Formats: sequence, structure tokens, C-alpha cells
Amino acid sequence: MTHDSSSAASTPPTPGRSRNMAAIKRKNTGPERAIRSMLHATGKRYRVDVRLDLDGARPRPDILFTRARVAVFVDGCFWHCCPEHGRQPSVNSGYWGPKLERNVTRDRAADEALRAAGWTVVRVWEHELPSEATKRIITAVDAATSSSQDVQS
Repeated sequence: MTHDSSSAASTPPTPGRSRNMAAIKRKNTGPERAIRSMLHATGKRYRVDVRLDLDGARPRPDILFTRARVAVFVDGCFWHCCPEHGRQPSVNSGYWGPKLERNVTRDRAADEALRAAGWTVVRVWEHELPSEATKRIITAVDAATSSSQDVQS
């Protein structure tokens, strides 16, 4: 996604829009709760919304498997520019374009910092079936757990 800096000056949203945006959940979204429920049902235990202080980033994964060192993010299609469903807003694009670009840039920096610190990163789109996302997460956790046990043996 690119942003033309010659477009209309960026202006913050109206007070009404700000109230609407403030009401949008940062955690415990529907897709996140569905995935956590499925993970819990399979016996997987995790932590929720824990900030990690790493070199160059302070990511806050939605789901964190501390022993396995797996960080899971459940990304909203609009906020994180899903290639399938993300779209550029037509209203106030001078404000929203750069904001969404910063989200994606922050996501990539968090991924890089986590990987550099030895974490496995799993990103899930909100449109993914929770059952499929849960399978991917379990595969990553199991792989990370077995590789850490191999190192300890």
C-alpha cells in the first residue's frame, strides 16, 4: 500500500468518529475469543495480551505461549491491510492511509524483533476460519515445543 503525500492534508477524525473508533476493541474480539476457546478445548494453555519488551519493539501478542515461545496475533482485515479484504478508506484518506501503513510497518517490526529474540510468530486474519487458524497455531506450538525439548535432551 502506498500513500501519495500530495493528497489532501491529513486531518484527525471528527469527535463522533473518535468515539466510534475508541469503542472498537483492541482485545477479546470475536475471532480471538473463538480461537482461544478452541485452543483451550485442546488442552493448550496460553497467556493473553502480554506486552514483551524486546530490542527495537514492544509487541503485545493477542495469544502468547511462553514456554514454546510462540506469539499469535489475530489481525483485523481493515486495520492490518489484509490483501484479500483490506481496503483504502475513501473518506479522509490523507489521515487513514498513513495510519494503516504505520500499522503494517509496526507489525513487520514486531515480527522481526520477536524472531530475532527466538520467538515463532503466527499471524491470523480475522476472516480465517477459527478451526483452521487453531490448527496452524497448534502446529507451531507443537513444533516449537518439540524443538526446545530436542535442545534440552
